[in-house]
Amino acid sequence: MTTKRRKWPWFLGGGVLLIVIAAIAGPFIYIHFIQADPPPALTFENIEANAGTTTTVAAGATTADPPTTAAGAAGGASSDSIDGTWAIAAGSQAGYRVKEVLFGQNTDAVGRTSEVTGSLTIAGTSVSDGSFTVDLTTVTSDESKRDGAFQGRIMETSQFPEATFKLTKPIDLGNLPGDKTEVTYTATGELNLHGVTKSVDAAITARRNGANIEVSGAIPVVFADYQIDNPSSAGITTQDNGVVEFLLVFSKT
Repeated sequence: MTTKRRKWPWFLGGGVLLIVIAAIAGPFIYIHFIQADPPPALTFENIEANAGTTTTVAAGATTADPPTTAAGAAGGASSDSIDGTWAIAAGSQAGYRVKEVLFGQNTDAVGRTSEVTGSLTIAGTSVSDGSFTVDLTTVTSDESKRDGAFQGRIMETSQFPEATFKLTKPIDLGNLPGDKTEVTYTATGELNLHGVTKSVDAAITARRNGANIEVSGAIPVVFADYQIDNPSSAGITTQDNGVVEFLLVFSKT
């Protein structure tokens, strides 16, 4: 008498293989075809894009006259003296960028807010004082679960609601460039994050844009240095470091 060979182990093996394939392919499909691409680093292009969609009526014009962009309305003021105090204005943003690995697939986690305040003081060709503060309780990303973790166990914003950067060394501007000419500097200061203050060097790019001064930059952050728990969670692995990004628009007070 013959007996039928049991084939269920093969079916079981095939099922395990399908589960493995789904575990790999699922995150790949989600990241590359469903999830929106993470926003690029903050640059002056963000300001240009916003200026292109925001219109104002210049002083002395009527609503019948062609509107100008916000940047255009400020144009021509670049020859004015830059001495004095400048306050952070609309258009400013700050946030974080962290490398994530979601089930083997690489992506960037990015969160941002426009709730940024601060000022800088210029005397001659030197920035003698400057600082900015970010309201971390308003930082959001494209994932509500990520935002919940950020506000809760990672940054504990109920206890540490703000991040601040303050210059501790003047910045020598050198020869002042023309309008929209970008110049790079190093800003040495103190970053207070998660209740911990550390001395940092921030690579920044600055330019004069009409009546405004604009500054973009990034500050590398190692989580352990600020007593921040590694953001990694089930299925998601992050590096032990990230970047604080900022784009600041200053107007003269």
